[in-house]
Formats: sequence, structure tokens, C-alpha cells
Amino acid sequence: MRQLLKNARIYDGTGAEPYTADILIEEDRIAKIAEHIDLPADSVMDLRGKSVSSGFIDGHSHNDWFAIKKDPLPYFRPFLLQGITTFITGNCGISEIGFEEGNPYTEKLGGGIFSFENSTGKYGTAEEYFRATDGNMPCNMAVLAGHCSARAAAGGIENRPLTPEEETRMLEILEQALRQGAAGISLGLMYQPGLYAGVEELKKVAALCVKHNKPLTVHPRAESKVSMAYPQLFGRSHLLRAVDELAEISKGTNLKLQYSHAIFVGRKTLKDKDELMRIFDQLRAEGVDVRFDIYNECLGVSVITVILPAWYQGMTEKQRKGLFTRLKLAMLVKASSMLLGFGFGDIQIAYIGPGYEKYEGKTVHRIAKEEGLSDLKAYLMLCEKSNFVGRVNMGPYSTPEIIHAFEHDEHCLYMTDAWVEDHGVQNPAIYDCYPKFLRDSLLGEGDTMPNTIRRMTGAVADRFMLPERGYLKEGYFADLTVFDEEALKNGTPDQEKSFGIEKVFINGRLVYSDRQLDERALKKTGRAIPVAG
Repeated sequence: MRQLLKNARIYDGTGAEPYTADILIEEDRIAKIAEHIDLPADSVMDLRGKSVSSGFIDGHSHNDWFAIKKDPLPYFRPFLLQGITTFITGNCGISEIGFEEGNPYTEKLGGGIFSFENSTGKYGTAEEYFRATDGNMPCNMAVLAGHCSARAAAGGIENRPLTPEEETRMLEILEQALRQGAAGISLGLMYQPGLYAGVEELKKVAALCVKHNKPLTVHPRAESKVSMAYPQLFGRSHLLRAVDELAEISKGTNLKLQYSHAIFVGRKTLKDKDELMRIFDQLRAEGVDVRFDIYNECLGVSVITVILPAWYQGMTEKQRKGLFTRLKLAMLVKASSMLLGFGFGDIQIAYIGPGYEKYEGKTVHRIAKEEGLSDLKAYLMLCEKSNFVGRVNMGPYSTPEIIHAFEHDEHCLYMTDAWVEDHGVQNPAIYDCYPKFLRDSLLGEGDTMPNTIRRMTGAVADRFMLPERGYLKEGYFADLTVFDEEALKNGTPDQEKSFGIEKVFINGRLVYSDRQLDERALKKTGRAIPVAG
């Protein structure tokens, strides 16, 4: 099938200025780009006044867990409406891949966030995952191998070091994934069991990425001035201590270090931004290839236990109820709140579980007042009612000023870090994160449009070595997003819907046009993307 797009304003993904040209699509590829194309085609679209780029790539996603759903489209719908065609998944250490059939810890692999519920199966290796999803999902997908998943598969989720045998097995699982086409390895040092890993273990994981020349993406151990990851409440910011750890594991290497979601949890953490950038600059000077990514939101989503210390999470139920434990926890939380500029009034409950809908959308502080409890008791009550796997929206994680500063940084990539939940309050980034980046550019708050589009297309494809994607280039896959710059500039964000995106092509198929998705086509349009290395 031939499709001809006429008179398009083209952003090619390189950061170059746009130009006007025609695009000829043949089957799933871009066959020709030229000022005028007068060749026969099955369909002709006049895009005069509209802009076209390569399909947007979500540089940090967890949709590997949703691509295997029996009906995946509802989980991809809002991303498609943003113009996103491709995802880098398996982030924060929590990938769907990384285990063998019959592994006794399989149900623990989702980190309390994701599960195999309503899925077509369980695919432990990258090869199995690619085989199961290729041509059976709406969007394209590259997959990282999660350290948490591989560690859980090798040794469970207990708070302890791995035995030498378990560590060897974990590293074998990760390296097998890299050989089979995983786009890199991800760390989730704030989630079980990744939070129990020591520096020497992490150095061995990083060495695999160096060996295979693939990125190591990292959800750091702390993203705030004070956290439960370190016992010291005073002195160096915990966020910066966590970055010091990353510097230690990458020292003396040319590691491709991808710092996930550059955020600053709590008002008193915001000032760490400049020091974080200085550390990254120093690492680059020493040969470490450091980049980072952001979403266009000032809040974030996490599991309800994210502010609980590792020692508390590792205790038995009986130990948690001990008087000394409760007193110690209360003192630590109170001191942390004061030092952090972040409290229970900043934690909004997104979902606790069936029967607890009355808590959704309310802060822990408000719930405490309604229940006649202290904030801490209300929080622990909510943790217990959710079986310690509830979901929260938290903020502030950033500010508009920080986001705009990062938008001008050449080392910054764009992403959503969002997924569609079956219940409760949704993460707003599922709706309009990418249109907001474009709007920032058009309003003069972000970088130029060519650079903005590069950070959501070509730069992400380069970082994760996605073959023949991310650019409007002859011979490349025909993933395209068509948008109206005036509609983007004048759009109203944060309305739980996208704006300014007019058409989306995935592998040559027009899957979104005139505000309608081609649901039949989207059952088969997405391709798995193995990455050589």
C-alpha cells in the first residue's frame, strides 16, 4: 500500500530546522521524502499547515506489563492520543522479563505495582517476550531487563545479600536478556529487592551494560533531601548520597548511565538540582555517558510504602507492631518531614483496594482528620488496608521553573513514567505530557521546536539504539505523528485529555485520525524491538 503525504512541515528528529516536503509511505517504511512527489498512491493527504515528526518515543515506561494483557488497547489509548508510537519499557528494575518457567518467586516480580493478571502468559526471557508481543500489541516496544526482577527470580525478596550462587544466577539472567535483545538493564533501588543490593553487586550489574554497550537506567535509592534509605537525617542530602553511589558504580568506566526521572521530592530538596547537574558534568568529564529524563508534571506516582524505611519493610508483622519500632518510626518520620518540607498533606491516595474508594483523591492528612487518627497512624492504617501495595500521587516533585530549565539541557530526554490503572485516580501524565512539552516550546518556555521534538524522537532512539526509528528518513519505519502547532500553542493542559495531535501512523498504518482510533488495526500494529549488542 502506498500513502502520499503532501506539503508537510517536517521535523526530522535531528534537531535541524523544519522544512516543507512530501512523504511517500510504502507498506511499513518511508519510501521517499522530497519537495514534490508525483507518484501514484492509494491515498493522498494534504497536510498543508500541519507539522509531522517521527512518532514520539516514551523514553521511560512500564508498559511491558500491559502489552501482554489480553486486551492491551485500553492501556495504550491515552498514549496514542499524545502521539506516542514507541516505548522504552522495563524501567525502575521492575521488568516483566527476567525469570525462568516454574520460578517460585514469579508473583513477586511486579514490585507490588504490576502483575500478570488478565495477561496472555508469563514470558521470562527477552526472546519469549518479543515472540509473544511482536505484532500483537498497539505500539512498538523495546524492553530493559530489570535488576529487581532478576534478583527476585534468583533469590527472592528478603532483606539480605545474595549468596554467591544466587548472584551468579542473577547476572546470568541479566546477561541472557542483553544477548537476546534487551535494550539495557534497569535498577530500582527504592523497590524490593533492589533496595537490598550493595555497591559491589551493582558494580557487577553495571559491568554487564559496559560489556554490551547498553544503558543502565537507574531509579536512585533516594530522590529527596531526607529519605528512609539512609540513617543520617543531617548532612549531605540523601538524593546526592544516592547520586554519589551511582558515581561509585560507574567510576572508571564509559557506562551509559541514564538517570531516571530527575525529580526533587519535597520543597527543601529543590535546591539540589544544581549540585546534581554539577555531579553529572563531572562524571561526563571522566568518561561516563550520563543522561537523564523528565516528565512534564510536578507530581509523581509511587507505591504507598515509598516513604517507609527498608528496615521497617523487612520486618515481620509482629516486629512492626512493637512499641519501640513504632516510636522509632514516628520520630524518624517527624524529623524527616521537617527536614524535607514534605508531609502527609502532600500524599494523595490514588488507590487502596476494593471497598476503600472513599479514600481516593484525598490526602493522608485529610483522611487522618476524618478518621480521628494521627497522620502517621492513618498512613500505616492505609498501608495495611492496601496490603502494603496501595498507590499514591505525591508532590511537589519539581517546579515549572526546573522543568523549563531541563527542557533546555541537551542531555535531557522526555518520557511519561505513566501507566493506565484499572481503578482509582490516574497519573495525569497519561493524558497530555508530550503535548505540554510541545506547548512549552511554542510559548517560549521550553527549547526550540526542533530540539524539543528531537528529545522525544531521535535522541531517545539514539540512546537506546533503536534500529531505524526516531527519524523521518528514507528507509526508516513509518512511525509518524502529525500535529497542529496553533492548537498546541492555544491548548489547555491538564484536562485529562490530549490536545493538538491530529494523526498517528505506526509502521505505515494510519491508526489515529479525525479523533478516532482504528481499534481493529491496533490489535496488530506494534512491533517488538530487539536491540543488538
